[in-house]
Amino acid sequence: MTRDPRLPTWAPCVPQRLIRRLYETDAKGIYDDELIDEVGYALFARCESFITANRAVAGEPPCPLCGQTVPRQEVLRCPCGWELPWPDYFKTIQHKQLSGAEPVLAQFRDFVAKFPAARTPREKLLLIDRLIHGFHWYYKTQSPTRPVAVNLIEGRLREVVDFLDSLTYGDQSTPGTRQIREQWCKGLEVNPDWYPSRRAAKKDTEVARETRETTRKGRGNKT
Repeated sequence: MTRDPRLPTWAPCVPQRLIRRLYETDAKGIYDDELIDEVGYALFARCESFITANRAVAGEPPCPLCGQTVPRQEVLRCPCGWELPWPDYFKTIQHKQLSGAEPVLAQFRDFVAKFPAARTPREKLLLIDRLIHGFHWYYKTQSPTRPVAVNLIEGRLREVVDFLDSLTYGDQSTPGTRQIREQWCKGLEVNPDWYPSRRAAKKDTEVARETRETTRKGRGNKT
């Protein structure tokens, strides 16, 4: 089926295999400049698409042919001659993990601004690492909710969390990545029931606590 050329296109989520290779290489103390740029600019393109899609939904859809912002109305029309019903435009955004609130947009804008300006492999890798380990935030409680990686990396939420949990780290990994991982784990622990791995850990902790309490009471009864 031929794709309608009038429709906007969005950068896809980044393949897990690329990111896995990046972390496996980094764990060996090797900076692969080509791989770092491949991953970084794939994330860059995805962030740009996310930002643009949110701008379109907010009332400023860009023309996919010339890039000019057009008024959002029932039928979008651009001076370059392009036109498309808004519902058709919006369908290209729906169910594509292309929506988020301002805290997420701020993280993505920050990456888009900083990554091209980064000069060293270490600086680039840390920008990538911070980005994919970020979170959506709930403004009322000022606490993390779901990981932003689900908007950036291929896979469902559980698959993406399991994937990030499985990334390789070593003694030669870039300094700072372990600290970012620790913050990531703390963010997941805010909502442990959302993630199977965290639910299991939470259950194990509760069982261990109950066992200690039962043992303590048993000892108390013997005295």
